[in-house]
Amino acid sequence: METSINILFVEDEEALGMVVTDSLESRGFQVDYHTDGAAGYQAAITNNYDVLVLDVMLPKMDGFSIAREFRKLNQHTPIIFLTARSQTKDVVEGFELGGNDYLKKPFSIEELIVRIKALAGRNNTNTPTAVEACFIGRYHFNYTNQTLTLEDKERTLTHREAEVLFMLFEKRNQVLERKLVLDKLWGDDSFFNARSMDVFITRLRKYLRDDASIQIVNIRGIGYKLIL
Repeated sequence: METSINILFVEDEEALGMVVTDSLESRGFQVDYHTDGAAGYQAAITNNYDVLVLDVMLPKMDGFSIAREFRKLNQHTPIIFLTARSQTKDVVEGFELGGNDYLKKPFSIEELIVRIKALAGRNNTNTPTAVEACFIGRYHFNYTNQTLTLEDKERTLTHREAEVLFMLFEKRNQVLERKLVLDKLWGDDSFFNARSMDVFITRLRKYLRDDASIQIVNIRGIGYKLIL
């Protein structure tokens, strides 16, 4: 039996939903299954789950909307999106809203299990504790609250933005390997994920632009370096 992991699963295709639920439960996972987004969101904010698995296209409230509202209350519980969409902009949107991973339909149960276990383990054991708040140049970066503050101006970061910035800070003035970030935060270094990461780097540069002493430079073919 697999280690018990408590999952919220929201999928409106009931045949697929029941097959996935039965398969996960047979392997020792605890699954709370819902068929519409409104019910799924209510469950998400009233219960404690190790991982949320959300279909993107749902009745009453879509998966992206669930994530957007859920992240206002909970920044740490991992979210996996299930989607038939393959365009880069849709994948990037999911990550920007606080998603941690995505699977394109059709997918195998084995692949879903690997993703769930990886994220559940990261959520329980890999939250940074040594540096929860720090200064990046003149900016105060609070990883726990996921905020970036300059003087009296505070910006709330998405979950993924905070993760990328924290990894850059940990390796400040050193090269942070692109593949390391993609494998840890996106699950693999595929083309779509690499494009998504580029978007996040561009956003972080924009957020930090009011301090000219800070640079995030591209080390061609290797990764990025946060220079302070």
